[in-house]
Amino acid sequence: MSDILKYIVFMPKRYVVLALSIVITALMVFVGWMSAAGKGDIYRKSTFVMDTVATITVVADSEGQAEGVIDASFKALGEMEQMFSMFKVDSEIGVLNENAGGNSVRVSRDTLELLKESVEIGRLTGGAFDVTVGPITRLWDFTEKKKKPSKEKMAEYLPLVDYRNIVLDEVAGTVLLKKMGMVVDLGGVAKGYAADKVVEILKKQGIKAGVVAIAGDIKVFGFKDINQPWKIGIRAPRGESDEIIGVLNLVDQAVSTSGDYERFFIENGERFHHLINPATGYPVNDFQSVTIVNEKGINTDALSTAVFVMGKKRGLQFIKDVGLRAFIVFNDGNTYITDNLKQYFEPKRNN
Repeated sequence: MSDILKYIVFMPKRYVVLALSIVITALMVFVGWMSAAGKGDIYRKSTFVMDTVATITVVADSEGQAEGVIDASFKALGEMEQMFSMFKVDSEIGVLNENAGGNSVRVSRDTLELLKESVEIGRLTGGAFDVTVGPITRLWDFTEKKKKPSKEKMAEYLPLVDYRNIVLDEVAGTVLLKKMGMVVDLGGVAKGYAADKVVEILKKQGIKAGVVAIAGDIKVFGFKDINQPWKIGIRAPRGESDEIIGVLNLVDQAVSTSGDYERFFIENGERFHHLINPATGYPVNDFQSVTIVNEKGINTDALSTAVFVMGKKRGLQFIKDVGLRAFIVFNDGNTYITDNLKQYFEPKRNN
């Protein structure tokens, strides 16, 4: 077995894998029907949901038990996609965006909770994370035309970006977007939130240990084996797709990486990627990747993005002020790890 198969390989958020019939390179979870001494066996299954690959790994007593709880979890992810996707006109977020500047929209408890936490993270980060960035993200095309928006378009749509124009009524269960043309984009937070929810589902079904990996947003719980943590490999941003720069040994934690190396294009020697600064409408290029570890997936998902778009000076100060656990690869390839993460981290270079 190659070393790479010993780890869950941690790739950037939002990476879409189109072929599920082959080994999943975006999120390579150690397959198996592998013994976990005294606890059962490890089972893994993947599907395409929330516009990406989701992989759920559980320690279970039987294949039947594993199959049942994983399928129930995939169903829940599908339901969350129907609530949170801005690309589905009939989703709760799709309906909310359609009514921007008009009527309040009644939403589910999950959507209200996610929006409430997103607004709170917006405040915490001073707007570096802003779910109303949708009008700007729609202007960029990183897949087909691969070109940046015009300055005129950017100036037209930037005033629509402001999380403070989301009005939440928790009693009525409604949301209002104050300005016509506002667009909520939950792509930078929904997968982390969903990972949290799926772990809750698995625990309620009697699963004591496992991994929920939705693209680059991962949450682990319990031990892989007796007193053995789950190993999460962080991809080397400028290496091959299976090259690891380090390994995290985690129990009951979430981890997310935001990276500039999957959805991007180069124009006149400058890299343009999907991690957009809500204040300017353009990417920030101080980092190659930012990895955050926290107890909650919603936090790692949103804060890895926020730190990335803050840039080096502001981002490092924010990490210090909030006490985040972080691993960063700077634009020049140098790395930084916070003291509070070092005990969980192993440097790794593939041969």
